[in-house]
Amino acid sequence: MIRLLFEILPYAIGIAISPVPIITVILSLFSIKARWNGPAFILGWALGILVVCIPVLVFANKPELDANAPPSQWASVIRLLLGLFLFVVAIRRWTRRPKSPEEVKLPKWLMMIEAISPVKVLLVGFFFAVVTNPKNFALTVAATLPIANSMLPGTGKAIMVSAFILISCVGVGIPVVYYLIAGESARKLLNTWRTWLVANNSAVMATLFLVFGAVLFSEGLQGLL
Repeated sequence: MIRLLFEILPYAIGIAISPVPIITVILSLFSIKARWNGPAFILGWALGILVVCIPVLVFANKPELDANAPPSQWASVIRLLLGLFLFVVAIRRWTRRPKSPEEVKLPKWLMMIEAISPVKVLLVGFFFAVVTNPKNFALTVAATLPIANSMLPGTGKAIMVSAFILISCVGVGIPVVYYLIAGESARKLLNTWRTWLVANNSAVMATLFLVFGAVLFSEGLQGLL
């Protein structure tokens, strides 16, 4: 189980590093219902990742007879395709990145999150987890495949998925926990984080897409060869 945890850990960290969702959760902490909106976003984020994990667990649940056996052909093909997909997205992100901080603009609806209810913030978190983020979708599928193919019993697989989701929530969770502990005094530092993430979002995302695209492509190619 420890070996499997270390195998899926990079994917969880890759999901945790998601600038726009972190910006969004920080903005939700500037609302009147900040103490409700922050946790609501995390819950929606976790549910979004879980929704992707479940079908992969169901349809890819074919434990290998030998724990040291190479991944199955179809799993390798999926990783290869996910890697190529992230390569394409990385190139697109890099070529379309803003040339100066003045060109960086957040969607107008995103700025309205400070005024919406916790239920709607939960839905935004769910939406951001996978629907608008190809990186998260690809990394969630890639991480769930080895869990589904492991020799662990159902309970063990549930524990691994829970651990994966928990680590994936660290990025959006840190600002919320910090705010809940520090209160109103946290807003100045949170605003600094938000400003930096807005200015560097495209570059960070392009780099992450490229790195994890290379990892998935390499894993898929090794499995096929």
